[in-house]
Amino acid sequence: MTGTRERIVNAGAELLRRNGYTGTGVKQIVEAANAPFGSLYHFFPGGKEQLGEEVIRTSGMMYLALFEIFFADEPDLVHGIEACFASAAETLKATDYADACPIATVALEVASTNEKLRIATADVFTAWIETGAEKLGKYGLEPEAARRLTIALVNSLEGAFVLSRSLRNTEALEVAGASSVAYARTLLPDA
Repeated sequence: MTGTRERIVNAGAELLRRNGYTGTGVKQIVEAANAPFGSLYHFFPGGKEQLGEEVIRTSGMMYLALFEIFFADEPDLVHGIEACFASAAETLKATDYADACPIATVALEVASTNEKLRIATADVFTAWIETGAEKLGKYGLEPEAARRLTIALVNSLEGAFVLSRSLRNTEALEVAGASSVAYARTLLPDA
């Protein structure tokens, strides 16, 4: 059984992913967490901003773990990329285009208005880039090429989420996945 704090963080992540930071209220979060209102401030004395930072950092590491799963045992870089984009498309369809990445959703909202949350999103993106570059190096990519590919993958995936959610179809994810595969092939040593 999950504790109250964990339920609040999980509910916050779900709501931020679907509604963004400004579109999510603390009452919604505690209701979704089935928690007493005061418990949010007990666990997060800094209120919504502190909870938002925790959600960003926690969710960011969960998404990083998904990336690692796609590439952990995959001997072929191209198949790993294809699986990653296909899974993203399946998730969007299954959730009626509501569930995408909460990091990008919040980053777009707060980049110019909330320095604490901007730093949290930047820290997550930095962790993704550094870890991704390290993991993709196993495919024989030079360190700088692995870093560029990781940045391209994050850019393509996050941008495709925005378009797919807005257009309510997965064409953008399919195109982004194919473009990412094509770019990856140019970087592979045997290309």
